[in-house]
Amino acid sequence: MSATTFSDAPQKNFAASRALGRRRRAMDAAVRWACIGATVIGLVFLASILATLLWRGLAALDWIVMTAEFQPTRYGDDTLPKGGLGHAILGTLIQTAIATAIGTPIGILVGTYLAEYARNSQLGQAVRFVSDVLLSAPSILIGLFIYQLVVLPMGGFSGIAGALALAIIVIPVVVRTTEDMLQLIPNTLREAVVALGAPKWKMITLVAWRAALSGIVTGILLAFARIAGETAPLLLTSFGNSVFSNDLGKAMASLPIAIYQQANSGFPDLIEIAWAGALIVTVGVLLINIAARVLLRKRK
Repeated sequence: MSATTFSDAPQKNFAASRALGRRRRAMDAAVRWACIGATVIGLVFLASILATLLWRGLAALDWIVMTAEFQPTRYGDDTLPKGGLGHAILGTLIQTAIATAIGTPIGILVGTYLAEYARNSQLGQAVRFVSDVLLSAPSILIGLFIYQLVVLPMGGFSGIAGALALAIIVIPVVVRTTEDMLQLIPNTLREAVVALGAPKWKMITLVAWRAALSGIVTGILLAFARIAGETAPLLLTSFGNSVFSNDLGKAMASLPIAIYQQANSGFPDLIEIAWAGALIVTVGVLLINIAARVLLRKRK
């Protein structure tokens, strides 16, 4: 009886191993095909969005749309001038440039502080927590904050209020990417620079920042890409207008708000211009990312 049991044990173990292998292969195949299916579904949706954007946007995009200001055109009335998005493009460039100029140095300095001076301190943990909360906060709350802090005391909407709202969105993105990139730099590099007698601030500015330059620039681009399409905070700060204006003390147009307003206008010609504006935003962000990658590759 015991001899039979001993002789059957290897066969039972072999059969159990084969069954376990089949279950693992089946599970692996199921997970792999589920991942492939999810990827295909995502790519189909993305391709359909891009195809619709190109189809509708290119049909309405021309020089007048890119350079003219808004006109109350009506579908089928050729006697009225055709409106455009030139004023909105100018307003977006002004506000995003100011927001990036304000938020980028603050974000880089805060990220550097967290990575180089306050990695394990309680103050660093508190700053990191606040930055993460701000990173995930709805942008409409930031617009409401600037509305209460800037718009009401100034007595009206303004371009500077819109730029400040966008700058607050820029800061946590740059903080997070700067901190992450600096933490990837090996400590041996820092120790070598300090061992040569260089002060810490020189080690940070001349070595650490240069080593993490590509990651920091990527964070700035991510922040710029995010604020370029923001609508909610601008509705409460710069509000938008229909004429060319570079006066930061008054309401200023922006491309996302113009797209929002004209897409909800109900007039087919204005809706087509809104599609052209969406295409301009998408292509603009794409070109900036490509240009930055090319410049970084050349520098390396």
